This record gives sequence, C-alpha cells and structure tokens, in this order.
Amino acid sequence: MKKRNEKEGILLESGTNEIEIMKFCVQGEFYGINVAKVKEIMMTEKVKPMPHSHPSVEGFFKPRETLITVINLANYLTGETPEQGDRDLFIITSFNKMIVAFRVDSIEGISRISWNAIQKPDKTLANGQEGVATGIAQCDELLVTILDFEKIVAEISPESSIQLSEIEEMGVRSQNDAQIVIAEDSVLLQKMILAALGKAGFTHITMCNNGQEAWDYLSALRDDPQLYEKVNLLITDLEMPMMDGHRLTKLVKSDLRLKRLPVVIFSSLINEEMRRKGKSVGADEQLSKPEIGHLVEVLDILIDRFRKEQAS
Repeated sequence: MKKRNEKEGILLESGTNEIEIMKFCVQGEFYGINVAKVKEIMMTEKVKPMPHSHPSVEGFFKPRETLITVINLANYLTGETPEQGDRDLFIITSFNKMIVAFRVDSIEGISRISWNAIQKPDKTLANGQEGVATGIAQCDELLVTILDFEKIVAEISPESSIQLSEIEEMGVRSQNDAQIVIAEDSVLLQKMILAALGKAGFTHITMCNNGQEAWDYLSALRDDPQLYEKVNLLITDLEMPMMDGHRLTKLVKSDLRLKRLPVVIFSSLINEEMRRKGKSVGADEQLSKPEIGHLVEVLDILIDRFRKEQAS
C-alpha cells in the first residue's frame, strides 16, 4: 500500500484553513481521520495478543522491524468485537510521536474540505461529557464523524498523554502573571493543559474552543492601546473546527497590530512537513504533544523575551 502523500499527490498550502479527511467504515458507520495523521494503509496481518491489555487493544505486529500496537476501533466504539473480515484494513497512524494501527472495515476515499464546514457535536449527544467525536462533516455524499484519535489513545494508554509529573519535576516555581491565550478544541486536553500550566505558576489563561474563537478574541483587542498588556502569548492546536491553527497563526502574523505576539503551535501532528508549514505562517515555536514540560520551558523563554522587547 502507498503512503498517504503518494496516494493523492495533494499538498495543502499553509494557512488555507482546509483539511483532507480520509473516510472509513466501521460496522456500517462512516468516520473520518485527518490525512495528516495517516502514515499508510495496510492489509491486516496476524496480530500477537498482548496479555492484560485494554479490551480494545488486539495486540501488536511487527512490519518492517517496527513494533506497532493494534486497536480494534469496532470494540472501542461499540464495546463488542465483531468477527474479523477478510477485507479489514489497518490505518497506520502517526501522532504524539507514536505509531498506532487501527482496524477498520474499509476505506471510502479522501475529501478536501474547509475546517469551517466541520461542526462540533452538541454535548447532549455525549450525555454532557466530552465525546469521542471531534467534529461532524459533510464529505461529498457522506455525513462523517471525525474521531478524536488522541482521546482514544489517551483513554487506552493514559501514560501517553500529558503528564503533570513533568511539571512537578521542575520543582517549586513562582507565579507568572503573563496573559496567555490558548486555542484548543478538546475538552480533555483543555483540562490537562490548564492543570499543568496552573501547576507551573501561570495564573492568567484565556481558553478558546477553536481558532475562530481565539481570532475573534484577539481581533477585539487589536486596537486597544494596552493590547500587549492584555495578551502576551498565544498557544494553538492545529486540528480545530471552524479555524485551524495554521490559519490562526497566519492571520495573527499578517496583522500589523498583532504580529509581534509570540505564537506557539502545540500539536500532536508536529513532524518535518508540519514544521515547514508552521514556519511558513510565522510560528515562533512548534512543539509536539504531550511534551508539557518542554512547553513550559519554551513559554518561560518567549514571555521573558517578549517583555524585554516591550520594555525597550
């Protein structure tokens, strides 16, 4: 099977607020994943069971000398493990510096759409809690549920997500009143990031649910004479409904009033290609989730530099 960038030959420009969605089917339902997360598609191989693992973990296999954990999406989504089909496929993903395989029934193609066309599911659909769907999108003729793969992996393997222990290892830190704006759509990660930064001493954080909310917030401040006293730094995820992080960064860095604001991209998708895209839209730093300790170190440096520049 070909890798994703060989399949389509499409390289999205930076800051266009577009996404390529790979559509796939599990138990008759259609789901989607950001193509940027997809390393390759493979025919299924024999999987070695992993004792005492999560019920949704089938086990692991070792193609080309790389040990890869296999998650059965049908089991995770329904709680049942259907009989495996002869035409099942593995979606091999790469995010959070991990490679994980997800078993699916079939691949239904790729659609290119705007992030603005992706709607966040109503909380009532998840009983008021953070669901596994990061968005709902109309992709050609299909209504597709875009899954939150980071949340799936974090629930199955909590140690793979943000760890407060990284902050605790930094020792006692003094409070920092820097005004930080964060654009992050995952409620789970919002809570984790807020807890970690709070533990690191940051006391003034404004949380926005997506890039559009963050842009609206910053736009409302842009003509304020005290702009850079009210906002000192922006942290943004990349994958977000309404407006993604590359588009948000591009808007900030293209604005004559806002462009001096330090922007940190904090995403599970950081790789060589994404670093090029982030650099092209003006990001000051780009860090991979879940490296929260590294994020705090970078914030210390950027905020200190920003304040010195403002004072000079």
